[in-house]
Amino acid sequence: MSSATGDNTPRVDPLGSPVFDAHTHLDAMAQREGVEPDAAFVAAAMADARAVGVVAAVTVGDTVESSRWCVAAAGGHADVYAAVAVHPTEIDGLDDAGYDELERLARDPRVVAVGETGLDYYWDRTEPERQREHFRRHIALAKAVDKPLMIHDREAHDDVLAILRAEGAPRQVVFHAFSGDAAMARECVDAGYVLSFPGVVTFRNAPALREAAAVVPLEHLLVETDAPFLTPHPLRGRPNAPRLLPLTVRGLAAAVGSEVDELAAAVRDTGRRVFGIDVPTR
Repeated sequence: MSSATGDNTPRVDPLGSPVFDAHTHLDAMAQREGVEPDAAFVAAAMADARAVGVVAAVTVGDTVESSRWCVAAAGGHADVYAAVAVHPTEIDGLDDAGYDELERLARDPRVVAVGETGLDYYWDRTEPERQREHFRRHIALAKAVDKPLMIHDREAHDDVLAILRAEGAPRQVVFHAFSGDAAMARECVDAGYVLSFPGVVTFRNAPALREAAAVVPLEHLLVETDAPFLTPHPLRGRPNAPRLLPLTVRGLAAAVGSEVDELAAAVRDTGRRVFGIDVPTR
């Protein structure tokens, strides 16, 4: 039987006020565990999450195939939503037919965003100019289907912001796993963008990210796992999962000077406003 957790599952204290995971990769979680990303796995992962107050999740595609899987998973689970796109390091071979399928998928009512797309100058896998070309096409796609744009931005802050200005941003923009400094955070807030913070905000060596979070109004914040990656302290190094999101929620609340329940309520409101997700409050 597929399982979302192992026998040595670390436990976290449940949240008193529910939230949702704004960005996760349920298929990659299963692959990391060496099991099939089937319906039983998804159900188990979400049951583990609900037990600690994480009552919904957005599972995010990074290839056309992954995006197709995410839409199917969202269609089969009421607490799962999907985002569809091709990651900037996976664009080789992406052609017009691929964009036609992405648009078809993006129009599914269970899809809440076009993403993750953007620029990644850390990995030397795809040429920066081709990344920029495909980022522009994803921006156009988000506008065509009138859904939020979910951005991957790794060591490419200036170019990401410049392209958004040049192309004209979609109605809603979410910076997934925000990694900029306080000055960039202010610029994003001024532009109306939403910043989603991952477990990195809890790392001891990430004071600059906590400083960035501290300048972001609550109504511009989301919180995510990016599972199976970016596992929060003190479990850094283990595979991440939506059930570990409370660790990041508490770390982000401390960084922004908010009560945990206050932050959770703000995240629910932002999820409703940006993604149209009505997060249950009990």
